[in-house]
Amino acid sequence: MLELDLTADIQALRSTFADIQAVVDVDALKADIDRLSEEAGAPDLWDDVDNAQKVTSRLSHRQAELKRVSEIEQRLDDLEVLVELAIEMDDEDSADEARRELAALKDVIGQLEVQTLLDGEYDPRSAVVTIRSGAGGDDATDFAEMLLRMYLRWAERHKYPVKVMDTSYAEGAGIKSATFEVDVPYAYGTLSVEAGTHRLARISPFGGADKRQTSFAAVEVIPVMEEAVEVDVPEGDIRVDVFRSSGPGGQSVNTTDSAVRITHLPTGLVVSMQNEKSQIQNRAAAMRVLQTRLLLLKREEEAAKKKELAGTITASWGDQMRSYFLYGQQLVKDLRTGYEVGNPAVVFDGDLDGLIAAGIRWRKRKDDDD
Repeated sequence: MLELDLTADIQALRSTFADIQAVVDVDALKADIDRLSEEAGAPDLWDDVDNAQKVTSRLSHRQAELKRVSEIEQRLDDLEVLVELAIEMDDEDSADEARRELAALKDVIGQLEVQTLLDGEYDPRSAVVTIRSGAGGDDATDFAEMLLRMYLRWAERHKYPVKVMDTSYAEGAGIKSATFEVDVPYAYGTLSVEAGTHRLARISPFGGADKRQTSFAAVEVIPVMEEAVEVDVPEGDIRVDVFRSSGPGGQSVNTTDSAVRITHLPTGLVVSMQNEKSQIQNRAAAMRVLQTRLLLLKREEEAAKKKELAGTITASWGDQMRSYFLYGQQLVKDLRTGYEVGNPAVVFDGDLDGLIAAGIRWRKRKDDDD
């Protein structure tokens, strides 16, 4: 007779899921979807293109959030039916399937539980991520490209839509920088814990001395903010350069000079875009990112001034947040949380959920202590 008692595990998952539903407020979410659906169905919606895009984007995000919660609830119901069927039919194959689904649901609900900790002002928004190579020559530019692939693979694992907005290739290996957008709810809250300086230690594949090489790359994460359009950027404050989009080795991708680089002269901020089809689209995308960065810079300066007046200026992240060791002891270690992974290969292949979850919990504890 088959023994399969998963009742306690399923009840525990249902209890955790009920807490999540209370935080998400499913009824309010449904009401928001109904309101946005009505707005999206208005016959004159597209008379104002900017507003139409905002409405449809919000609606898409809310629907995705509700779908995720609804699918989990359905999977819990199906799991209970599967367990009953396995016991009734004395079917070991069904029992194995139930155990696998239980493990999968624990992982999915655990991720959703972490998301409930994302209660910052901008956490629900999509994210724009920029990776820049630092000190370390070819190793650093190669490392930057490894990080880009790591985040793209992470997004692919979760089926998150990603758009690479700009890539600047190095003359040797790898990339100087890259910018991409992850367009899902809570992308910013999730990925913002990845911001900071990443360090790679390994035997360099680019030198003949067989020596350990340390290289660095910086990761910047900003939210996609509609209110960024409220930031006034006078034409006299920017310099716009147009150039030809390029791929590895300088090979042309487009036959026209459609790539755009905008420099904000007062602050020195530089934003480049080259992956849209036209110069106009690249300029619009670059201006959106520039406005967001300027808005965040303004708010950071205001917050720093308040802290200065209160006499409590503290660094929030530090210069280095994670190390990747690819020689001797193979290890990825987050220096803030202490979280470690003994297999760097799976991390570079996009298995980041454990590191990200530990970072979110660490940040929440830190915010609560402050």
